[in-house]
Amino acid sequence: MKEDHHDIRARKEYEAIRGFYVHVMVFVPVMLLLAVLDVVGGTGMWAHWVGLGWGLGLAFHAYAAFVLKPREMARWEQEQIAKRAL
Repeated sequence: MKEDHHDIRARKEYEAIRGFYVHVMVFVPVMLLLAVLDVVGGTGMWAHWVGLGWGLGLAFHAYAAFVLKPREMARWEQEQIAKRAL
């Protein structure tokens, strides 16, 4: 059975949101582990820099998943395909 345009768009939106939540579920425990290692290791305050960089990436991921929406991404993909077809 062939999926229609709305099903494909809904699937892409679901996958984008799910991907964001997976990203959060990895970010939180890893950052907690790094913070503990930073405090216990006593080598200086470096974990917050990792958290800042990764958190910025997480913020962009949230923007792409919730604000940009897959509809705009699908349009961008079609534009890129059209450019490459020339």
